[in-house]
Amino acid sequence: MAVPGIRTLPLEDRSARLTILIDPRKKAVFERLCAEEDATPSQVIRRMIRRYIEERTGQPWTPQAEETPRAPAAATARGRRSSAARGTSAKPK
Repeated sequence: MAVPGIRTLPLEDRSARLTILIDPRKKAVFERLCAEEDATPSQVIRRMIRRYIEERTGQPWTPQAEETPRAPAAATARGRRSSAARGTSAKPK
C-alpha cells in the first residue's frame, strides 16, 4: 500500500542482510508505529537508509550496480574511525 507523500522507487535487489541489536522496548514501539502506517519495519528502515544516503551524498538515490554514490570528502573523513579507535575489533565473516 502506498503511503501519501512517500515516493516509490523501482524494485531494488534486496539480497543483502543487515542485522542490528536494539533495546527490546524500542523495537516494540518501532514495530507498533510501523504497523500504524501499514508498513513493515524493513520498508521503514530501507526508507531511512535511502534518505541518509541522499543527505550524505547530496544526490537522489538511484540503484545502479556499476556505481556507488560517494559522500563529499569532508563528510566521509568526519565520520570514519578505525575499529581500534572505536574500541572494537573487526570480526571475520
